Amino acid sequence: MTRYAVDHRRKALIASWSTGSGDTAVDVADLPAGISSHDALNLAKALTQLSEICWRCYTHPASAADSHEPNSEGERRQEERDAFASVLTALTNPNLPSDSYMIQSYIQVEEAAHQVGRALHALNAAELTTRVTIDVGAELAAIEQAELGNLTERARQAVTLTREDASPLQVAQASNLLHDNPFGPEALFTEIDPAAAAIAAAHWLDAAATVTAESTGLPATQIVAEADNIEALPHETPTLVLELMADGATPRQAVMPLIRNALRVAEGEIPDITALQQRITAAEQLLDKRREDQSEPNLDALDLRITPLDPARPALDLLEDLLSGIRGCWLLYAEDATEFDEAEDLDDEEWQKRRTAAFFAEVREEATAHRERLL
Repeated sequence: MTRYAVDHRRKALIASWSTGSGDTAVDVADLPAGISSHDALNLAKALTQLSEICWRCYTHPASAADSHEPNSEGERRQEERDAFASVLTALTNPNLPSDSYMIQSYIQVEEAAHQVGRALHALNAAELTTRVTIDVGAELAAIEQAELGNLTERARQAVTLTREDASPLQVAQASNLLHDNPFGPEALFTEIDPAAAAIAAAHWLDAAATVTAESTGLPATQIVAEADNIEALPHETPTLVLELMADGATPRQAVMPLIRNALRVAEGEIPDITALQQRITAAEQLLDKRREDQSEPNLDALDLRITPLDPARPALDLLEDLLSGIRGCWLLYAEDATEFDEAEDLDDEEWQKRRTAAFFAEVREEATAHRERLL
């Protein structure tokens, strides 16, 4: 989302957003002389709120809702998205108080736009209203561009957000980046929607685990956990994804429910009662074991979580874990590799390069052979 702020020194309204590798900012408008600090900040606050609500239409699209029946979540989300068409009008012609009453919309996008319009109306500055309207139009266009899978320019801020759906175009682009570098290049975090990138990363993790399993003789689902004995890795989530795919789930089917559940946790919901009960049972068993081993167990040391992902950034958290899982596969593969053991006149650096190249080649072959799973 875009955050708006007031530069009091220059008397300017500015907008900034994240690019995945730092924030960028632009001037929106010069503030008229005599405007109070309170009114200027109120406008910035209303614009930030409007941006947040509009970007929620991107992160929570109607297509990801379970139902589209009348009065359902899907219908409500579609109403919010449809309200984009009335936003710019609300900025210049907002609902105002009349006879101690004021019309307020139950559609959040629409009402947020009217709040910005009322803030502009109070300032009574035509040039400021024009400049703000142009900027909000650019913000809406960026969201629409992100929905089409094009995360360039202002739409690039989508790379820091978690979406309940993923563009097939973005998944394909992420897979191409992983083909070039299975460990995950920086572009995966600065050019791709993280949910789409996580789907592609799950596919490449499965390929890496399959290759390493064939090399070591271990089950593919145990590879990342075993690699944790070589180097500390966040192995729980990659292992869970591998288990889901071993049971027949596609990368999308393995990844998206984890992301959606974490988003629901972030909003204070319990997404899966059965899963929560299982986690509570596991916690109770762990606590019983601690009590057997210690007279006064440290309860704070128990790692108990409702979701394995960080609810504040679930897609990025999952992507990072899956890429760590691919690295874990390589660690085990490299440790077990014997192909170059008897090669003469190879220093450690050259030996490492050859083992990595061999790993990449096999993983690319495995991932390409099953690329239909990404469709």
